[in-house]
Amino acid sequence: MLLQGANDQPAPAGDFIKDVTEADFMAEVIDKSMTVPVIVDFWAPWCGPCKTLGPQLEAEVAKAKGRVVMAKVNVDENQMIAAQLRVQSIPTVYAFFQGQPVDAFQGAIPQSQIKQFVEKLLALGGDDGGLGAALEAAEAMLTEGAHADAAETFQAILGEEPENPQAWGGLVRTHLAAGDLDQADAALAQVPPAAATSAPVEAARAQLALARQAAGAGPLGDLEAKVNADPADQQARLDYATALHASGRVEEAIDQLLEGFRRDRDWNDGAIKAQLITIFDAMKPTDPIAQKGRRRLSSLIFA
Repeated sequence: MLLQGANDQPAPAGDFIKDVTEADFMAEVIDKSMTVPVIVDFWAPWCGPCKTLGPQLEAEVAKAKGRVVMAKVNVDENQMIAAQLRVQSIPTVYAFFQGQPVDAFQGAIPQSQIKQFVEKLLALGGDDGGLGAALEAAEAMLTEGAHADAAETFQAILGEEPENPQAWGGLVRTHLAAGDLDQADAALAQVPPAAATSAPVEAARAQLALARQAAGAGPLGDLEAKVNADPADQQARLDYATALHASGRVEEAIDQLLEGFRRDRDWNDGAIKAQLITIFDAMKPTDPIAQKGRRRLSSLIFA
């Protein structure tokens, strides 16, 4: 519903900025975030700071030309969504990517911080800043198993672009593919702050965490029997999912974790959800298993 009052925020225009309600939140935020980061602005027509922050956010989103989109949610008219996301004051801004909240802030902030917030989402969404053929060649070497050549090429790229997130992520993944987890750890420790939270580096970090878990995974048969004997044993289910993932049965691992989340989402300070996010982060955003799993998790969160 578009708001018409003289003191209200102007209704957003364009394909990248939309009013969103409870009826289309899943489609316009959760589903859309599978392909592009979505900023959700929780506001109300009576909120003074909202009238400052809203246009500033819209200006930065407009500059991105579709690489980031924005959903505006009037909390007065959509109280259920606000309650589910625990919005306690406005303005509150969430960022969603791949079906999950990935960043947030409350209150009006300076334009410079708004710009940084949007730029971080651009990096998360894969805005590569003009990466060239060298990066493609390094990825091809990694795929072909030429680990030494791939590492050398990624390092050469970093010599030219020290904060290149794809090159850092590729270097860590190369060490993992070569079976050198300690070297992967060392590479992660050298990632500069500007690239440390980028999607490629986070993916590599998640892959390293899963690789270390795999080294300590228990026997599948014993763990499966333990879960079957007591389906409410969340630790056994988490251990079983870890062992499934270590054996390459990724979709089954996700199924087990989703069942654990359905049973008790808050168990062990959200350990089940954390493990799901680690698995999803380690996979390519376009992986159909990851996309399906993220959608199912989002459905459980917003059920």
